[in-house]
Amino acid sequence: MQKQHDILKLAKELIRIPTIPNSKVHLKQALDLVKSSLAEYTIEDFFANGQISSLIHNQAKGFRNFKFVLNIHLDIIPAKDNQYSPKIIGDKLYGAGAMDMKANAACCVLVFKEYAKNLDYPLALQVTTDEEIGGFDGTAYQLKNGLTAEFVISSEPTNLDIVNQAKGIMWLEVEFKGKSAHGAYPWKGNNALFQASDFITKLSGKIKNPVKKDWITTINFSKLNTVNKAFNKVPDQACLGMDIRFVPGDHDRILKVIKKLLPKGAKLNILTNEPAMDVDPENMHIKSLQRITKSITNKKCKLYAAQGSSDVRHFVKLGMPGVEFGPVGGGIGSDEEWVSISSLDDYYEIIKTFLLDATK
Repeated sequence: MQKQHDILKLAKELIRIPTIPNSKVHLKQALDLVKSSLAEYTIEDFFANGQISSLIHNQAKGFRNFKFVLNIHLDIIPAKDNQYSPKIIGDKLYGAGAMDMKANAACCVLVFKEYAKNLDYPLALQVTTDEEIGGFDGTAYQLKNGLTAEFVISSEPTNLDIVNQAKGIMWLEVEFKGKSAHGAYPWKGNNALFQASDFITKLSGKIKNPVKKDWITTINFSKLNTVNKAFNKVPDQACLGMDIRFVPGDHDRILKVIKKLLPKGAKLNILTNEPAMDVDPENMHIKSLQRITKSITNKKCKLYAAQGSSDVRHFVKLGMPGVEFGPVGGGIGSDEEWVSISSLDDYYEIIKTFLLDATK
């Protein structure tokens, strides 16, 4: 029970800090809290574009080649003020970021604190503050500075199953060029918004969104803007924003379809282009994690594909395998986000056993 007490104590302390993206003071406060718990280890801080992160490990300063990296993030989706006051009802801990991933992070911090010094291999705890906005200045920046890993576990919430696949992300903008005219004489112009509408219709026919959860490529038409501010003018410019989530192997096909449908004069801009995650299910560390999870929970640990993405993708695209693996919870990003307290106990034991087994 002492271990559960310690996990809940740290989780609640983290939940009370409103670590929304770019809230520099609060993000630093949470990171300092984690670092204060692990002062006996090597702590290296990183700064990039105003974002802070830390690499905490059991080796000498400057070491970068680890067997395992436990990846956690402290930033959360913004929540209502009352959600920063954690509460326990039955087996559930409620609070802002409880399952994504304040409580999960608490487990990893405490496992690392207790056991990293006893391992005969290099282990790192990577703590970032920008995962919710892409992870480019935390995880990706540390990788640019030489971090490597044989295997990575990101403590994303997975209900004690394992995510070994995730969709890739493309954020695209299409700029449409038309011809302006007076609104009373539309035939004298070429309406850029009409071009965008026609493009949306055609692309929607090629990439059909599912009506329920499915493992296929999806498209979200997220923005449509024009510089035109007048009611009585035909707009000669429009900009369409798209969020495309593609399954492994579908990237090139999607781009080909989009480029083929572009009208004359339109320009495609690729703002974000992050690859899909696809890690071999036969990976020895995945098998070990499945076996240990089953032995502790008496339930089969399944592999599944995630609709969203995490910082694991930054490792995977560089050839370093990793997975998302975390405790049971619900209501992610909602007013009633929660994590199962009993599953935190299991999660702690699973991560501990996984790390200790690797020394045998």
